[in-house]
Amino acid sequence: MDRKEKTYRLLWVVTCALLPVTALVLYLTHRAVPFMMDDLWYATKLASEEPIRNLRDIVEAQIWHYNNWGGRSMTHGLLQLILLMGERAADCCNVLVTFLLAEVICLVAGGRFSGGRGERGLAALSGLLAAVGMLVGLNANWKMSMFWQAGAANYLYITVFLLLYLYCYLRELPEEPEESWEGFADGDGGEAGKAAGRRELPGITLWILPLGLLAGWSNENMGPAVWIVSTLVMAALWRRKRKLRPWMAFGNLACLAGSLLVIAAPGNFVRNAQVPENQYGVLWRLFLRGYAESAAALEYLFPTVLLTVFVLILGKGVLGLAVGRRNVLLLAAAFLSWGAMALSPHYPDRATFGTMTLLICVILSMSGRILRARKELFPMLYGVGALIWLRGMFFLGEFLAISWGWIR
Repeated sequence: MDRKEKTYRLLWVVTCALLPVTALVLYLTHRAVPFMMDDLWYATKLASEEPIRNLRDIVEAQIWHYNNWGGRSMTHGLLQLILLMGERAADCCNVLVTFLLAEVICLVAGGRFSGGRGERGLAALSGLLAAVGMLVGLNANWKMSMFWQAGAANYLYITVFLLLYLYCYLRELPEEPEESWEGFADGDGGEAGKAAGRRELPGITLWILPLGLLAGWSNENMGPAVWIVSTLVMAALWRRKRKLRPWMAFGNLACLAGSLLVIAAPGNFVRNAQVPENQYGVLWRLFLRGYAESAAALEYLFPTVLLTVFVLILGKGVLGLAVGRRNVLLLAAAFLSWGAMALSPHYPDRATFGTMTLLICVILSMSGRILRARKELFPMLYGVGALIWLRGMFFLGEFLAISWGWIR
């Protein structure tokens, strides 16, 4: 057994050991974060303190919410369903959805989770572990976006649907191979990816409508961002004189309708009327909006942006690899979701979760391109991912130690 084989075998063992450890730490953290704040309010019918007991109560609560507080009826309806499950069941579900989101990130990045042995299986498992690690390690506010039930519904859960919708369109780009992790070992991702881009997903004409509506009717910045990107994909295909499939128009219109529903909700105007910023002049409001956008880019998202720039420089600048249209569109979606918050009077750190996730897709996709060109760089990239995973586990471990009284 040569040195290279020993290295890969060691990394395989380490990866297989870290995945269950990660799941355990995530579950323990969820158990340590109780139902609180908005969770307690959404556990009621909202208009009254009477607790929700069934789907009918949730529908009634969301009708009141849409007219009196905000348009995120889908995300908050999902939250109320989660709250009905009880804390322990909700915590287990949240851990599963975290890994599901990591898998969808790998899918959008151009790879698929695949078992098996050897370099290919190692790359797939490493991509999954890296995605989970980055969701925590690069997160501006992991507690409020992933472990607080209200935050998990608004960001963790809904991002799964947003990325799945986006994937349906990005996979249609003919020149984008499925190359992030799938082609790492055998180097045949190019033609396979082109062929995969022409195969229609089973039954997509039926389920793209609810998926598009849910993606658009999610939150005010991510819904319009993915709708614009799906429109750009359709425009690119039309420019190349490729036939647009009916489901593309159906999904695009459904996403647009969802975005309009969440933005134009009467409750948004009721809530915005209570924002203290309204008492300021136009110039002061512009200053506050500019400050919020700058804080998001240079504080909340900065570690993610830094890592994105690193892989782009390494891939494009040093190795001369193409960035790819898929990554360009993902970067455009990230920019749009960040810039759209300039229209909001409030830009909390947890609201950068969707933008961070889009950049993680680019990071993994470019890492896959780098590995296809220079397979010997895998240990280095693995080390970078391990450091980010360690950062995330440190945050969670510190929180648990404080919760258990180990740190006073």
